[in-house]
Amino acid sequence: MKHILILLMFVTYLMNTALSQSTNQTLNKMKLNAGVITTKIKETKAFYQDILGFGVTFENEFYLLLHTPGKQSEISFLLPNHPSQQPLFQKPFQGQGMYLTIEVDDVDKLYKEIQKKGIPIKIEIRNEPWGDRHFAIEDPNGVGIDIVKYSPTQE
Repeated sequence: MKHILILLMFVTYLMNTALSQSTNQTLNKMKLNAGVITTKIKETKAFYQDILGFGVTFENEFYLLLHTPGKQSEISFLLPNHPSQQPLFQKPFQGQGMYLTIEVDDVDKLYKEIQKKGIPIKIEIRNEPWGDRHFAIEDPNGVGIDIVKYSPTQE
């Protein structure tokens, strides 16, 4: 009887270990894709493609999925009140309370390119005490976009 109890305890330990490892592996494979519900799909597509160089991963008549150059990250846009979507995903974004941060290698170069395209700069390029060099623009939906080059602080 003692051997059976020890065996059961060992099997329980192995199952818990396997479950824990499985959960950790699942968490490590997590990918974030932010989405904005908007009526401005056409304007949004043009903005992200023409201004920031994003590509189209997928699109149909009510949904647009864009990727950053190099395909490291994605963002999606969805028409409001679309019958294929659940109520949680039907209300349009109201143009406040959201921002994106896009990390780049050469923030000064992109700043100059965006200026040449005539896009309004919402926050002029600047250095922060914590090491960032950044500027900000706004997409057609009112989403603030902070374009940044992260750098270690200068002591």
